[in-house]
Amino acid sequence: MELQVITPEKKMFEGEVQAVQFPGVDGSFQVLNNHAPIISSLKEGKIKVDLANDDKDFDEFSGSVESDPSDARVIRLSIKGGVMEMRNGSIIVLAD
Repeated sequence: MELQVITPEKKMFEGEVQAVQFPGVDGSFQVLNNHAPIISSLKEGKIKVDLANDDKDFDEFSGSVESDPSDARVIRLSIKGGVMEMRNGSIIVLAD
């Protein structure tokens, strides 16, 4: 599935992912491919992203992406809050 994380200043991330864990206002939750459509508010925290592959070039997202040293397919994105929408195999996050 496709993930886009966008802030007012820049595009933090765009790419193919297997799973995404979000800091929801009512607690953490995860979405996988073919998840039912959902819209949710997000609180400050980190978005954990399980990448579809580990050969992604992060140069264009420098400063936004935190790699997991124990797993090359996992990254984390810090946000201050926002909204996410999952629909038709695509996730869009409008983040602060």
